Amino acid sequence: MRVSEGDGVVLCDNATGEWAARVLSAGKREVVLAAETRLRPREDVPDFTLCAALLKKDRFDLVLEKACELGVMRIQPVLTRRCVADKLNLERARAVLTEAAEQCARTALPLLLAPVKLDALLSSWDPARALFFADELGGKEALRQFGVYQGPAALLTGPEGGFDEAERKAVRALPQARAITLGPRILRGETAAIAGTALWMGVAGDWGKTTD
Repeated sequence: MRVSEGDGVVLCDNATGEWAARVLSAGKREVVLAAETRLRPREDVPDFTLCAALLKKDRFDLVLEKACELGVMRIQPVLTRRCVADKLNLERARAVLTEAAEQCARTALPLLLAPVKLDALLSSWDPARALFFADELGGKEALRQFGVYQGPAALLTGPEGGFDEAERKAVRALPQARAITLGPRILRGETAAIAGTALWMGVAGDWGKTTD
């Protein structure tokens, strides 16, 4: 950090909110700060989980960045049969989320979970959480149906090659799953994740809130 003694900085601890602070001392390896005034409390975000199939590194980085900006509470990477990637560097991914939070002045960092296989995700699904399944080959409801849903929710989007028939059948068998469409065109994995999240935030999330 290019700061000197006496400089003012803004801090966010992902717990109590955003603070104005003053630099007490700045060395090569250590900066000592004094928090002075809380500027904003930690924000409340909708109980929304983005369950996104793993994509190639640069494409999944984009999903992470935009999901953070859009206001998701948590991100659950999912491993499916057609995933090109099968690993995620969680430390690096969390750094991407932190940078995105700094850029958009977010005070609640999304919870990033470890990747999980689709069958394990479905077998442990919370019965109180609706799962909106972006099924590119058979969604019947438009995403605007989110607007009539109140409660914990999640959106499941697929990998580069889409879901295979067995996966599609397994998701649809989950009582909490609702197959939806994201429009007349087949979207890339990262586009589906970002567009779906944006639409949900617009009709059922926190985009209707005013800012001070």
